[in-house]
Amino acid sequence: MTVLAGAVDGPTPELSGGNLTLVVVVLAIALAALAMAAVFRSQVLAAAEGTERMKTIAQAVQEGASAYLARQFRTLAVFAAIAFFVLLALPAADMGVRIGRSVFFLLGAGFSAAIGYLGMSLAVRANLRVAAAANTQGREPAMTVGFRTGAFVGMATVGLGLLGASSVVLIFRDEAAHVLEGFGFGAALLAMFMRVGGGIFTKAADVGADLVGKVEQNIPEDDPRNAATIADNVGDNVGDCAGMAADLFESYAVTLVAALILGSQAFGDAGLVFPLLIPAVGALTAVLGIMLTKAKAGENGLTTINRAFYISSAVGALGCVVLSYVYLPSSFAAFDNVTGTDMADASGDPRLIASAAVVIGVVMAAAILGLTGYYTGTEHRPVKDVGRTSLTGAATVILSGLSVGFESAVYTTLVIGAAVFGGFLLGGSTLTLSLFAVALAGCGLLTTVGVIVAMDTFGPVSDNAQGIAEMSGDVSEQGAQILTELDAVGNTTKAITKGIAIATAVLAATALFGSYATSVFSAVADSGADDVLLFRVFDPAILVGVLLGGAVVFLFSGLAINAVARAAGAVVMEVRRQFRDIPGIMEGTGRPEYGKVVDIVTRDSLRELVTPGVLAVMAPIAVGFGLGVEALAGFLAGAIGAGTLMAVFLANAGGAWDNAKKLVEDGHHGGKGSEAHAATVIGDTVGDPFKDTAGPAINPLLKVMNLVSLLIASTIVQLSMGDDENALLRYGIAAVAVIVIVGVVAASKSRESGLATDGDPTAEPAGQHVG
Repeated sequence: MTVLAGAVDGPTPELSGGNLTLVVVVLAIALAALAMAAVFRSQVLAAAEGTERMKTIAQAVQEGASAYLARQFRTLAVFAAIAFFVLLALPAADMGVRIGRSVFFLLGAGFSAAIGYLGMSLAVRANLRVAAAANTQGREPAMTVGFRTGAFVGMATVGLGLLGASSVVLIFRDEAAHVLEGFGFGAALLAMFMRVGGGIFTKAADVGADLVGKVEQNIPEDDPRNAATIADNVGDNVGDCAGMAADLFESYAVTLVAALILGSQAFGDAGLVFPLLIPAVGALTAVLGIMLTKAKAGENGLTTINRAFYISSAVGALGCVVLSYVYLPSSFAAFDNVTGTDMADASGDPRLIASAAVVIGVVMAAAILGLTGYYTGTEHRPVKDVGRTSLTGAATVILSGLSVGFESAVYTTLVIGAAVFGGFLLGGSTLTLSLFAVALAGCGLLTTVGVIVAMDTFGPVSDNAQGIAEMSGDVSEQGAQILTELDAVGNTTKAITKGIAIATAVLAATALFGSYATSVFSAVADSGADDVLLFRVFDPAILVGVLLGGAVVFLFSGLAINAVARAAGAVVMEVRRQFRDIPGIMEGTGRPEYGKVVDIVTRDSLRELVTPGVLAVMAPIAVGFGLGVEALAGFLAGAIGAGTLMAVFLANAGGAWDNAKKLVEDGHHGGKGSEAHAATVIGDTVGDPFKDTAGPAINPLLKVMNLVSLLIASTIVQLSMGDDENALLRYGIAAVAVIVIVGVVAASKSRESGLATDGDPTAEPAGQHVG
C-alpha cells in the first residue's frame, strides 16, 4: 500500500469580507459562552451553604485543593518555559509565526490551567451546597446545584476554546494553522500533567482511605476518624474536577486545531471558518441542554441527564446540517495538496459530505453514551454480575471486572473505528478531503462538549457532597439517601464522559496523524528531493514504529498505576500510624492529623507526574530522529490503536468495580460491613487508578505525541536529506531523548514503595517521614 505525496499546495486562506465577519461572530459567541458560565456560577453560589460543621469541612477541602494546584502550577511553569523556547527554535515560515506559535502555546497552556483551576474552585464551594440542598430541599434542588456547577465548567470550556482558536485565525489568518499547533500543544501538555498529577493525588488518597478505613477498621467511607478523608475529598477536586476539566478542554482545543489545519490546507477561507462555526452552534445548544436538565419527581437522575444530552445533541446536529447547506458551496474548486489532484472532479456535494461527517460525530457520542452507561450503570447486567461475584470473594470481583473492561473496549473501539472509517470514506479518493471529514466528525462531537463537561463535573461534586454530609453528621437519613443516589449517578456520568473523551482523542489524533503526513510531504517537496514519498505498510521501520507506539501506551499506563500504588502505600502506613499512636481516634475524642496525609499525596503526586510527561514528549523525538518519518508514522498509528483499547478498558473496568461496590452498599449481597462489601472495596481500589489516573491520561498522551510529531516533522525531513554531519546530529538528538527516557523511568522505579518499612509492618515507611 502506497501513499503518494505531491508538491501542489492547497488554496491560501485570505480571510476577508463575509468570512472575516463570521469569525468575529464566533468570537462573540465565545464571549457569550463565558458570560453564561458566569451566570451559572452565580446561581451556584447563591444556594445555601448548610451548617457550620459542613462549612468547616468544606473549608479544609478548599484550602487543600488550592494549595495543591498552586504547587502544581509552579512545577509545571518550568516545563512551559522550556517548551516556549524550544518552539521558538523550531523552523517556521517566518519569525512572526515562530513567536506567535510560542505565545499561543503559553495561552493554550494557560487556558487549560485556568479551566482546571476554575472548575476546582467552584466545585469545592458547590459540594456543601449540594449537601445542604439535599438535606433541606430535596433531590431536585440538590441535583440542580450540582449540574449548574458542571454547566459553569462546560460553558467556560467552550468559551475559552472558541476564544483561543478564533483569535488565532483573526490575528494570523493565512498562517493560523501553524500557530494553532502551538495553541493545541500547550493545552494538551498542561492537561496531561494535570491529569496525571491530579489522578495520582486523588487515587492515592482514595485507595489508602478505603483500605485502612473500610477494610481494616470497618468504618464508613467518609468517616471523620479516618485521617485520609480530607485528602480523599481534596483529590476528587484536583483529579476529577481540575484534571478532567483540563483534559476535556484540551480535547476541545486540539480537535479544533486539527480541523483548522486540514481545512485551511484543503479549502482556504472556508476551511478556516467552517470548523469554528460547528462548535459555535454547539455552544448555543449546550445552553439548551443545561436548561433542560431539570429532575422530575421520582425520575432517575441519569435519565434526566441523558434526555437533556440527546435533545441538545439532536438540535445541534440539525443546526450543523442547516449551516452546511447555507455556508458551503455546492461543488469543489480547489486542489488536494496531498495527491495534487483537482478536487473539482471529486464526487459528491461538499455540503452533504460536511453534514454527514458532523452527524457521524454526534451519533458516535450518543452511541458511546449508551454503551458506557450499559457497562458501568448499576441498573444493567454487567455491574450486577460483578456485584454478584462478591459473594465468592475479591478474586472473582477482580476477574469479572476485568472481563467487563475487556469486552466493553471491543464494542466501544468498533464504534469509534466505524466513525473514523465512515468519515474517511466520505472523502472518496481525495485524501485531504477524507482527513478533513474525520476532523469534522470530531467537530460534530464538540457540539456536545458543553453538556459532557457538565455531566463529568457533576460526578465529583455529588461525591464530595456525600462525603461532607457523612463527615459532618448533620444530614438527615432522607438527605443521605438522596446524596447516595446522586453519587451513583455521578459515577456513571463520569464513566460516560471518559468514554466520549476517549472518542474525541482518537478523532483528534487521527486528524493530527493526517496533518503529520501532509507536513512530511510538504517538507520533502520543500527540500528539493524527489517529489514522491512512499509509506510502505511492510516496511520494517513502520512495523517497529507500530510496536513502539503500543509499547509506550503500556509503559505510560504502568508508570501511572505504579505511582498510585507507591503513594497509596505511604497513605496506608500514615493512617495506620495515626490509628495506633493518636489516643481516642476510634472513640471520637482524638482528632486525626489530616494535613499530614495531604502533604504525603501532594509531594508524591508532584514528584511522580514528571516521568509520564517526559515519556510522552521524548518518545516521538527518539523514534522520529532515530528511525525516520516512516517509523514515526507507524509509532503514532500503534499508539492510537493501543491507546484506544487501553483507555476504554481501564475506564470501564474501573467504573464497573466502583458501581458494584455502590450496589452492595445499597443493601445487596449482605450490604455494608459484609464479606461481599469487603470484596467489592478491593475491586474498587484496584479500579481507582484504572479509571481516574491511567485511563483518562491516555487521552492527552495521544494528542501530545501527535502534536510533538507534527512540530518536529519538517526538522526530521531536513536532517534526513543531508550529509553525514546531519545524520550525526539526527542520531545524537535521538540518543539524548532515549537517555532522558531511560533516566526518568529508572529514577521512578528506584523510588521506595510506601510499604518499605525495614521489616516492621507497623513502622513508618522508610523515606516517607512527614512532620
